[in-house]
Amino acid sequence: MLGIKFIKVQPTTYLLQYRHGRIVREGVGLAFFYYAPTTSLVAIPVGSTDVPFIFEEPTADYQTVTLLPNFVFGPEDIVVALGQDGLVANTLKYLNGQPLVGVNPDPQRWDGQLLPFKVRDLDRIVRDVLRRGRPTKTVTMAKVTLNTGLTLHAVNDFFIGARTHISARYQIRLGTLAENHSSSGVIVSTGLGSTGWLKSLLTGAAAITESAADGNGLHRPPDRSSRHKETPTPQLLPQKNEPRHLGSYERIATGFAWDSEYLFFTVREPFPTRTTGASLVFGQITAQQPLIIESQMGESGVIFSDGIEQDFLEFNSGTRAVISIAERKGLLVE
Repeated sequence: MLGIKFIKVQPTTYLLQYRHGRIVREGVGLAFFYYAPTTSLVAIPVGSTDVPFIFEEPTADYQTVTLLPNFVFGPEDIVVALGQDGLVANTLKYLNGQPLVGVNPDPQRWDGQLLPFKVRDLDRIVRDVLRRGRPTKTVTMAKVTLNTGLTLHAVNDFFIGARTHISARYQIRLGTLAENHSSSGVIVSTGLGSTGWLKSLLTGAAAITESAADGNGLHRPPDRSSRHKETPTPQLLPQKNEPRHLGSYERIATGFAWDSEYLFFTVREPFPTRTTGASLVFGQITAQQPLIIESQMGESGVIFSDGIEQDFLEFNSGTRAVISIAERKGLLVE
């Protein structure tokens, strides 16, 4: 009646109300009356839905093949990722220098390190990017190349090991050092991913080492009472919210710059035997000194990146992987 209408959207829909070209109301799950002749509405779904990403289809000769959908971006494209940090990271590894804008559709629910913008910022941000008026941050990616010719990129990290909870067997080589391993796999991290899986592994290793050194297997936090004041070593002083037992090599490896021209690797649960060692378990990877791993697994060996287990390379006996700095860089709009 008289152009007045009512709208109500679900909590999984982000709604923007424009009047005379300006945003006058926005948010998720809104309900309100509005004057239709002067109002424009934009509804953006923000709910998470599991959909197939890997497809198995039969060919014309009845062979089953696994397909991974992909999209080829043009060199001048501007890419917008609307979602959580994981979407931004997994989009970035398929780009080659195209600027990527990370948009947080629901800041009240999601606290994203890679999501500096809100939906209402998009019009202004994209115009700034087109004019090359926005700062960007370069992200170093990792790359694995197999002797079969296959390659895979990572924005956060690689996992190299067994598909299931069995020991991974391989030879690992860094520079002039080489060792046969039986372990739970190898993690290779970039600067962007260094505050995730890598930090978790190194923090746990440091805590176990300190607890074992106590002699009773219990980790005692330092006494912060007025009678006993701890005197920290300045170069090892942990950042806010970091465990007090972080040591020098963890502080070096975790949280290094996103554009650093090196990677770090660590070995998960190496098991020393007569034929396997546990000395070459942590180190730095550069373009001049790549990490080389040769599989000794008859089956179930895999390499995947950024937590996407379905998108993997087979890594079975005789396959050699060379892990180094990727030739292309990611570009995040700030």
